[in-house]
Amino acid sequence: MQKQQGFTLIELVVVIIILGILAVTAAPKFINLQADARQSSLQGVKGAIQGANGLVFARAAIDGHEKKAIADWAASEGVDIGAEELAVTNFGYLQADMDEFNNAIDADFGTADAEWIVVATPPTLTITQNGSPTEVVGTSACKLVYTQAADANTVPTYVVTDNGC
Repeated sequence: MQKQQGFTLIELVVVIIILGILAVTAAPKFINLQADARQSSLQGVKGAIQGANGLVFARAAIDGHEKKAIADWAASEGVDIGAEELAVTNFGYLQADMDEFNNAIDADFGTADAEWIVVATPPTLTITQNGSPTEVVGTSACKLVYTQAADANTVPTYVVTDNGC
């Protein structure tokens, strides 16, 4: 009788199958794809808002309205950006107002089933994804905070906080 020198093919196949099953069940716990997707979505929204704001400012500058504050606009005035309504800008940029964002970006932030939740508290506008964590202990939630231009010499700020995704 000979002594066995290694593993049989069946034993190796069984071990490989067991390792495959463990990898499929354990991998999602180590790879947080939802957080990565939320972070990417926030970056995409930030880019869309920056792009729209650049176009709005360009149009306001062409029309000579880049130095007008919100209070300087008359009731029926605004910048024609090709949307349904004229955009009432703040120093040439979008103001932190949900209606102005919906008009300029052609979004629908205000509905209950919208993908994005927007809270407008001028001079800031906070955007979070529907279903994302709202608060993580010790950190801020997964959000984008848009702060409108304070005067004619400053630009709006876009701060993405994605450590709570």
